[in-house]
Amino acid sequence: MMGKLQEAQQKAEETKQRLNTVSLEEQSAGGMVKVRITGNREIKDIKIDPSLLHDSEELADHLIIALNKAISKASEMNEREMQEAAKGALNIPGMDKLFGK
Repeated sequence: MMGKLQEAQQKAEETKQRLNTVSLEEQSAGGMVKVRITGNREIKDIKIDPSLLHDSEELADHLIIALNKAISKASEMNEREMQEAAKGALNIPGMDKLFGK
């Protein structure tokens, strides 16, 4: 049982490391604001069309939209990948009773 838990923990760590190398991009304002984020939800780059620089409120709105979309996409990917990595731990006899399933 401990071997399975250690294996699941190692797979989860490997998945985290791999997600650091995955790059996702989201945008708002028809591509005028672009955000690049890793699978671990770390913002790596923001590109802003110069035409948005004159209106800070509009720019802030578009940044919020693009950031929230990018974080949501990265969170979905992260959750899916981490669940896949943890599958080994769920196959341990008796674990279903431990979590009330």
